[in-house]
Amino acid sequence: MDNNLKFGIIGGSGLEDGSFFEGGKIKKIETPYGPPSSDLILSNTFENQIVFISRHGKNHSINPTNVNYKANIWSLKNEGCTHIIAATACGSLREKIEPGHFVFPDQFIDRTLKRDSTFFDKNEVVHTPMGEPFSKTIRENLILGSKNLGFKFHKSGTLVTIEGPRFSTKAESNLFRMWGADIINMSSVPEGPLARELKMEYQPIAMSTDYDCWREGEEEVSMDLIYTVMKKNVENIKKLLSFTISNFKDNF
Repeated sequence: MDNNLKFGIIGGSGLEDGSFFEGGKIKKIETPYGPPSSDLILSNTFENQIVFISRHGKNHSINPTNVNYKANIWSLKNEGCTHIIAATACGSLREKIEPGHFVFPDQFIDRTLKRDSTFFDKNEVVHTPMGEPFSKTIRENLILGSKNLGFKFHKSGTLVTIEGPRFSTKAESNLFRMWGADIINMSSVPEGPLARELKMEYQPIAMSTDYDCWREGEEEVSMDLIYTVMKKNVENIKKLLSFTISNFKDNF
């Protein structure tokens, strides 16, 4: 792996404790924006080029609105991270995206309402380009890894991020489908745009756990359902992260 690269891994629902980075050093950190969601885990694998943070806290105690996204992203930047891979559970808005499939989104629609969404909210005005919000380089590496590992995946898609913590109504779910959204979650905004502001590559690994609520006859989405699917597939996420980082190519 290129020694100039350093990866931040953000663990989402079902992937909070970072235990797969065996022997990692725990580091407490203070930021100008308050405490991050969790201590950092500095991995001693992959040539010490991994920093892990749990988005919702180690015990999933922080709801999406209350996550201190600025502190989390600043923490990873402060540790020298150049690239961020962010695990997230998502609902599927398309028949073809079945529970258990990976999706590597390339676009987002922001439906958040209450979040502190920029580092440039004081005396400096910075308009950050967001036409291509996620990292093509990381995405291509995840696609390559999924092909090699035989995982079912979708190489692109539009992600809509809602405020939460409630799930969508059926009317909202169908509206997002009409807008062209493919998956739905509660965490990628402002996480991704903040990483872009600090000049880091950012890409979600979205794991489809359910069909939201638009699909007739489907069990209504719940956290129990999400955790059941994530628990079955957490090993696949670990394998994909390991393969991608070990074989990372920065020349796509």
